[in-house]
Amino acid sequence: MENVKEGAEDTELVVAAVPLLAPAAGVPQLIADEPTFEKALRELELGSGPFAVDAERASGFKFSARAYLIQIKRHGGGLHLIDPIPFGPNHPLFIKLNTLLQSGEVILHASTQDLPCLRELGINPKKLFDTELGGRIAGLPRVGLGPLLESLMEVSLAKEHSAADWSQRPLPQEWLNYAALDVELLVELREKVYGLLASANKWEWASEEFQAILDAPPPPPRVDPWRRTSGMHKIKKRNQLAIVRALWTVRNEIAQEVDISQGRLLSDAAIVEIASVAHVKTLKTKKDLERALRPIGLRARWMENAASWISAISDALALAEDLWPQLRADSDSLPPIKIWRERFPEKYAPLTHAKALLLAKADELSIPLENMITPEYIRRICWNAPKGEVARALATLGARSWQIEIAAPILESSLLETIPLATPESPEPEEAPAEM
Repeated sequence: MENVKEGAEDTELVVAAVPLLAPAAGVPQLIADEPTFEKALRELELGSGPFAVDAERASGFKFSARAYLIQIKRHGGGLHLIDPIPFGPNHPLFIKLNTLLQSGEVILHASTQDLPCLRELGINPKKLFDTELGGRIAGLPRVGLGPLLESLMEVSLAKEHSAADWSQRPLPQEWLNYAALDVELLVELREKVYGLLASANKWEWASEEFQAILDAPPPPPRVDPWRRTSGMHKIKKRNQLAIVRALWTVRNEIAQEVDISQGRLLSDAAIVEIASVAHVKTLKTKKDLERALRPIGLRARWMENAASWISAISDALALAEDLWPQLRADSDSLPPIKIWRERFPEKYAPLTHAKALLLAKADELSIPLENMITPEYIRRICWNAPKGEVARALATLGARSWQIEIAAPILESSLLETIPLATPESPEPEEAPAEM
């Protein structure tokens, strides 16, 4: 549908996106038994070209990040919805599916979100195309699946079930329809994004990024993961930190045992609120806990494990002072940027030049700065100042060859700067008085 939008000086043609309401071949039967799974594998094998793949999890509802639905489509091979729960990880049919997927390219949107749960099932693609990351590198302003389909294919996609609890059974038919639509046009979208990348001479960049995602090792376990509790900036004392740590640890143990999202048991805001008052008030009963949580809006479900929270608080308060956590974690993290200008001016000056020049280069190349070069790498290069060795240092940090080719010369020149640029966070330096 075309609408004409008239202005004072020109006429703009606006193409209205057509709603995508259902798959062209209808919503397929949910695969939950071996004969149906085997039939789907035979159909997929008869198809041609890449495989469009998606997964639905129950983020916000479950502790685990497992997949509760797998969607696959291939030209000539049909569209299939697989319930992985009846089969479990590394089922022989998932092994067969993995072998089939490894024979070609797998298309995922925002692949880093879905790859962990696919790998848990035994699915490890060998060749990847990520439409979300490809859109970023191509320089598109909005790279969600819906916006990409709308801008590149003039189709609109409803997202009303994106935050649904996909662990529930049976899955409603409208949810299955929604899930099927996520892969209905993914192959065609891949071709559109590839065309943009190729025309901008960015295909090699994207290809290198896709392979880097596949080659990346699993992230190491976080040190002191409880320190990532939202609102930790409000905690100013070590005994309060001890309470946060104790509550987070007990909450995590319960959540993992019953497979419920941690925030549904006790929110981060509730943990911080309790820690803020528990070191000066007695919290020995459920009523005490309820009173402490009223300022942030008490939730009934938080009280279901009140005895566990009270026990954790008591254990934390009983600790000797030398067992309280330190206010700052021991790590190789850099000092906060906000103090560089005053405390580390010799590192701050190169940083301002590097950020400005790299941002200008990213604008020139129509690519987000964070995709052209990881901001943490910029900070580490300016902090460590490996003059003459920037390319090697970037490679050690994990930068790809195309990123190093672009960023290394800019960083090398920035390391020579001794006077900082004015930035929004840093007012223009005062001029030195003229020599008399």
